[in-house]
Amino acid sequence: MYNPSPKRYSAENFNYLPDCGLALPTISLGLWQNFGSNADYDEIRDIILTAFDNGITHFDLANNYGPAPGSAEINFGKILKNDLMPYRDELVISTKAGYEMWAGPYGGKGGSRKYLTASLDQSLKRLGLEYVDIFYHHCMTPETPLHETALCLSDIVRQGKSLYVGLSNYDGKTMHRMNHRLEDYNVPFVINQNRYNILDRAIEENGLKEQSEKKEKGIIAFSPLAQGRLSDKYKNGIPEGARLYNKENYCKHIGYEESQQRVISALCDIAHERGETLSQTAIKWLLKKGVTSVLIGVRTKAQLLENLKANDGAPLSDEEEAAIDRISKY
Repeated sequence: MYNPSPKRYSAENFNYLPDCGLALPTISLGLWQNFGSNADYDEIRDIILTAFDNGITHFDLANNYGPAPGSAEINFGKILKNDLMPYRDELVISTKAGYEMWAGPYGGKGGSRKYLTASLDQSLKRLGLEYVDIFYHHCMTPETPLHETALCLSDIVRQGKSLYVGLSNYDGKTMHRMNHRLEDYNVPFVINQNRYNILDRAIEENGLKEQSEKKEKGIIAFSPLAQGRLSDKYKNGIPEGARLYNKENYCKHIGYEESQQRVISALCDIAHERGETLSQTAIKWLLKKGVTSVLIGVRTKAQLLENLKANDGAPLSDEEEAAIDRISKY
């Protein structure tokens, strides 16, 4: 029988969402990759329980996380049932819908009432839950009017299927417009989930970060290590066996160029001067930028424990933040 560590809350590493009573851990665990049909169940169970033992209370999923759609929710549902259900009220569990999930016109990319309602019902069955804590619309969908998506999210909250609502992969302008629709229905919209890291500042450029601050909405950042590039193993180039090794098309897809290597090496130097790994410094940089929580994705327990050490030691100084921004040409 699993018994969580009695010291799991001793560090008190939590941030409150702006204008909201919900606190999230500074580091949350995302189950996007490595927790579905391609994973060893015993290994992912060990990672998830170790995360909880170390104060991670927020676990983030989506309907399509897999690679087999739904398989990450199925695995997490088993761990909930077998180990974590006695601690359900200590957990924040989130899921999403918006991308392709099942065949036909009602299971593809969208934000319709038909799709979102059916998707969340399926997610709850896979998870073995009556409700999730946060339900996200996963992506902007121009083919669906914003008021329809907003009304559906309102219904979901009022039906008790989710406590809060979030938006994922929205830009600033569209989030601003959707926020007004959600306000019309008095929906507890509290958080935006977007890609954000030292090498990817899209939310600074498209207005999402600015609008989040103005509207008093939280930000949870996924891909904080830029698909692993912001780690010590990339200091001297792409190592053999890494996700990007000998994958030219994938490198282009995520924006990796040889010129970026000099930036990564210089960032490693800053981190090492602080006595940290680049991964730990990259997480601290996000928290310095005002992110509510950093959503990490790991393949091993060792990676999890390394990332969690970002909660230790001094935060980045203004001078260190400026140096990182200068090196990364922002």
